Amino acid sequence: MKHVCLGLLFFTACLHSLCAALPNFVLLFADDLGFGDLGCFGHPVSLTPNLDRLAAGGLRFTDFYSTSPVCSPSRASLLTGRYQTRSGIYPGVLYPGSIGGLPLNETTIAEVLKPMGYATAAIGKWHLGFGAKGKFLPTKQGFDHYLGIPYSHDMGPCWNLTCFPPDVKCFGLCDAGTVLVPLMHNEIIKQQPANFLELEKAYSDFATDFISTSAQKKQPFFLYYPSHHTHYPQYAGVDAAGKSLRGPYGDALLEFDNTIGNLMKTLEKTGVINNTLVFFTSDNGPELMRMSRGGSAGLLKCGKGTTYEGGMREPAIAYWPGTIRPGVTHEMASTLDILPTFANLAGAKLPQVTLDGVDMTSLLVNRGKSERNTMMFYPTDPNEMYGLFALRMGKYKAHFYTRGATHSGTTPDKDCPVFAVLKAHDPPLLFDLETDPSENYPLPLIGRPDLKAVLEKIQKVKAQLEATMVFGESQVDKGTDPSLAPCCNPECQQKPKCCQC
Repeated sequence: MKHVCLGLLFFTACLHSLCAALPNFVLLFADDLGFGDLGCFGHPVSLTPNLDRLAAGGLRFTDFYSTSPVCSPSRASLLTGRYQTRSGIYPGVLYPGSIGGLPLNETTIAEVLKPMGYATAAIGKWHLGFGAKGKFLPTKQGFDHYLGIPYSHDMGPCWNLTCFPPDVKCFGLCDAGTVLVPLMHNEIIKQQPANFLELEKAYSDFATDFISTSAQKKQPFFLYYPSHHTHYPQYAGVDAAGKSLRGPYGDALLEFDNTIGNLMKTLEKTGVINNTLVFFTSDNGPELMRMSRGGSAGLLKCGKGTTYEGGMREPAIAYWPGTIRPGVTHEMASTLDILPTFANLAGAKLPQVTLDGVDMTSLLVNRGKSERNTMMFYPTDPNEMYGLFALRMGKYKAHFYTRGATHSGTTPDKDCPVFAVLKAHDPPLLFDLETDPSENYPLPLIGRPDLKAVLEKIQKVKAQLEATMVFGESQVDKGTDPSLAPCCNPECQQKPKCCQC
């Protein structure tokens, strides 16, 4: 009823030419940023003054989750409010020549908001497919404007390491058939190879211009900024390089923070700051195999690629002056919940599909209880035979399977690297995440009928959730076709050397 009433309220407002009263949304999505990487989440030397200000003036989440410990699936869930298993963005991630992508019949946040008159724009890392003739680009998924790299910035020749210090030289045939990383404007390649030292300024200018234009038109807007920072290999322009105490990782994080500062200044300058919800989080945990250049999960266990807390629990901040009171919440929430929340606040209709997200409005505005009491943990390669690897219900988390990952190598914890092979647990490992967020101490079940009752309830919830999960056709398993990789000189057969604009 509340959703209907809010929709009628905004509809009436629009009839009186007050559509500008609709809230604006700025969604900031970091890349491979861990729970312990921000100053406001406890890192001792991270230089993130703008994010720290958002945290001080907004609501900071301690129990916020992505849906996958790797990039493409987590982005699909964020934009659709549905687990990646439903949309088919699994196993692993999409590549420049991937045949598949986020299915066009999936409804994104942008497509939910556009019928309400929203201007929509995306900048940065898309990573939900390029496809034949760019069929999966953001402009095909509800975004009016796009400036960015359509996949991960390390997916160039030699994993793009030649673009960044230390200069890793290529040997053999590792460059063969791999196009240089392109910068795209809408559906056109603007630059190839992308100039990474000037990339963040281009994003900042594009985003601030979009905000200013929308504000001038008194048109509500949705800006989605999935940053390349702080994914390895890190880079930073002249305003951030060498300016932090954390080396390349800290410099990249600082540059990302600087752009956020520019966006906030633009919101203030245009007078729309008090009518704008700014939401920040990350796609998955840190790539610990990169050591000091891979980020930090803080006190959480393991990182990217795993279903331990370090792989999927993320820093998150919601900022809306005058609407969201400053503070900290320990309520459970997820990237899945962003679509239904934005839809409710804008009075927009929800997609007529199974949604896994819940509305966070009461949590954000009234500091109420979260409607989310469970969180499912799928591995990077989910399938119906194994089902969930873990499930959190309330403060308890049960692991049915555990496995390490290459991304989480190099740590002293023997459970994190790829050598920690798949292991089934019967009974499941049970943790109390309030007293043991590091998942170090499985709770003993012998002589604890109360915990056995908890586990039985978790098993029942797991069975109910899995019974409703319909796996979509895998888009990643459709394979790759090198000819699909975006190149501004597609006739060239000596890639990547002649694939330049």
